[in-house]
Amino acid sequence: MADTVAESPEAPAAVRHAEEVMGTVFSFDVRGGEPHAVRAALDEAVAGLHRVDEVFSTYREDSQVSRLARGEVTVADCDPEVAEVLELGAVAERESGGWFSMTYGGRLDPTGIVKGWAAERCARRIAEAAGVTGVSVNGGGDVQMLGAPEPHRPWRVGVSDPLRPGGLAAVISSTGVEELAVATSGTAERGAHIVDPRTGKSAVTDLVAVTVVGRRLTWADSWATAAFAMGSREGLAWLESLPGVEALLITAGDEVRCTGGLAARLG
Repeated sequence: MADTVAESPEAPAAVRHAEEVMGTVFSFDVRGGEPHAVRAALDEAVAGLHRVDEVFSTYREDSQVSRLARGEVTVADCDPEVAEVLELGAVAERESGGWFSMTYGGRLDPTGIVKGWAAERCARRIAEAAGVTGVSVNGGGDVQMLGAPEPHRPWRVGVSDPLRPGGLAAVISSTGVEELAVATSGTAERGAHIVDPRTGKSAVTDLVAVTVVGRRLTWADSWATAAFAMGSREGLAWLESLPGVEALLITAGDEVRCTGGLAARLG
């Protein structure tokens, strides 16, 4: 949930867009910039998301990832982005000690990293447009923020309370940083969809939500998924060990656990 504070008179011009793609909605908020350059960059980003869906969707029998999983093509036969995402997923798997995985039931499934990577890539590409001062890309509730929405005001993202529909568990602020990402994994929106890589079945933990805050959405999204599968005790300890990462964990018993530096990002 994005901040809805009214814009001040000195706020840069805002261009907003929402696009249904990859089974969710991607929302764009672009501040400043030359209007034609911003629109061109936004159109390119949206087209790129649809291309990502075509290439990586596990629901499309003809997608490159589906064909790769069936052994009909090799990574070399696919778009270069496939090799890029598979390498990122391999890094996430190593860093998480196997709690993040791209293989379920013996089948390749990189969807756990694709959405965050795609949203981050969109934000960075749009930020390169002439004169842009701030970009926020929200991919199904996971947000990459760059720059600022206006002078002296940061981006702010509300973290939904999974146990109190319509309520907020926290508000994350980008004060003092040029890049910030917020990603949440949990059961409130999509049910028990997170897989325990050890069993190939839905993860059974004491958690209902994990929100990770960091610089890059690619990693924040992956770390939230891995930490949820670990459970609150192991997940919190692991997240505390990651440099530049803060987190908020909520258990089914309504216990809130946070990393030591999260307070600096609240606002």
